[in-house]
Amino acid sequence: MSNKCAVILAGGEGKRMKSDIPKPMNEVLGKPMLRWVIDSVKAAGIDDICVVTGYKTEITENYLDNLPFEVSHVLQSERLGTGHAVMMAKDFLKEKGGDVTILCGDAPFMDAKTIADAYADHDASGASATVISAILDDPTGYGRIVRNADGTLNNIVEHKEADEETLAIKEVNSGGYWFDTMDLLSVLDDIKANNSAKEYYLPDALYLLLNSGKKVGAFTAESPDTVLGANDPAQLEELNQIAKAKGYQ
Repeated sequence: MSNKCAVILAGGEGKRMKSDIPKPMNEVLGKPMLRWVIDSVKAAGIDDICVVTGYKTEITENYLDNLPFEVSHVLQSERLGTGHAVMMAKDFLKEKGGDVTILCGDAPFMDAKTIADAYADHDASGASATVISAILDDPTGYGRIVRNADGTLNNIVEHKEADEETLAIKEVNSGGYWFDTMDLLSVLDDIKANNSAKEYYLPDALYLLLNSGKKVGAFTAESPDTVLGANDPAQLEELNQIAKAKGYQ
């Protein structure tokens, strides 16, 4: 068992949220979505956590600095995509080594069991990286998981870059991953912003690993809730309703 750490991406503004706080600080059952993710990571046995902050960073930093346990944080001053966000945590990654889970700070139902089970799969398969996926009835808006015949990962195609055949795929990227930390660091700087959004996409790291002959897997979460996030007040209310109905704490 190698040592494990976590990087949680929490820099988003969430313009459609109509609130003046960072998106992951919006609450589900009175607890910031970011705290849900932190609690799941800790419950999965991971104590070394780095949160990448961005929009109104002082709100998130103040919250983290007042937690009853230590969580480090780094600032992504320009929001240039998920790959760029992880680049901000490079020093943390170099120091910790081992394996790292990278998670979205606004996906509150990414639970400890999924994180731990995905790690077990990642570790047992000897993969360089493992993406956590989920099967959705309506995959609109999510990056699609394209697998090879043997079940290993072929590609992740962002919704806006996908053709019709790819759009029919119901297995989607949860935005959560496990990486061999050193393998991730070896390709991080090679990610290019050559897409329509001019952003550095973290899934491109998987592609770079595949191209260098490394194995990349995909672990399907039992619950589709793991991918759920909120982009506007109505979706946030929906998360609150789901949390109540399912007895999430």
